[in-house]
Amino acid sequence: MKEDITVTEKTNPDTVNIDISSTLEIVQMINREDMKVARKISENLEDISAAVDLIVENFQKGGRLLYFGAGTSGRLGVLDASECPPTFNTDDNMVQGIIAGGDRALRFAVEGAEDCIELARSDFGRLNISENDTVVSVSASGNANYVIEILKLAKEKNVKTIALTCNPKAKMSEYADVNICIETGAEAVTGSTRMKAGTAQKMVLNMLTTCAMVKIGKTYKNFMVDVKPTNMKLKDRAVRIVSSISASNEDNARKTLENNGWHVKEAIIQLKYNLDFDSAKKLLDRNNGILRNVFLSQEND
Repeated sequence: MKEDITVTEKTNPDTVNIDISSTLEIVQMINREDMKVARKISENLEDISAAVDLIVENFQKGGRLLYFGAGTSGRLGVLDASECPPTFNTDDNMVQGIIAGGDRALRFAVEGAEDCIELARSDFGRLNISENDTVVSVSASGNANYVIEILKLAKEKNVKTIALTCNPKAKMSEYADVNICIETGAEAVTGSTRMKAGTAQKMVLNMLTTCAMVKIGKTYKNFMVDVKPTNMKLKDRAVRIVSSISASNEDNARKTLENNGWHVKEAIIQLKYNLDFDSAKKLLDRNNGILRNVFLSQEND
């Protein structure tokens, strides 16, 4: 009996004439397909929320978030992980992206990497993964040996697992505590899962890290108060954040940040309560680094 074609490999009837269409028509076809992605994600918000809660629980135990994937999926995991330190001032180890085939696979196709069980075992073993970590396998089809083996190994160690896929028949869902399936359907170009499937994965990964960071106090309101100001753009953003929350002018905000080594939350506390840096830091530490808790504690004193 012939095996069913994976949904991500099916031919899209709406784009069969893409090769004889005008440039505008091709763009319109792709755009119509892309508009389906957010709607499909909206159908899976409960699963995404469950995944976030699992990640947060492990963060609060000192655990890490580890993305594993091959090809486009692996690259997206590495991208999301790499954006966490500058955005939320996380330790480099807190969120990690591991791509089958190593760093070379970020730029070049590594033949056979997604099918290699031994490679999965090697990558898993070198990370000293514990029960406090969260393992996320990312794969459009969800059937690659690499990502399936990662989840199997995690389950053997009682590590919490999340599967992010675009295929309702993904094998890796069998080994996931939370299964997120964004069924984006056939691509505009048959099998090119860097398109809708990749867009869906990127959007979900954004949700996982952003929501988790919000839940552990890495923002105040919707301000990026844990931003790491490593360039002029981010320094200007830090000045605006400090000025807005502390109700100080931007000159005072910038001067305070320059004098305290660009520590945003401490600068806010310094200006808001007229404290020196050490006192502001102690107050922040007493409230587990959560700025809103600092404000509540001061209101209650």
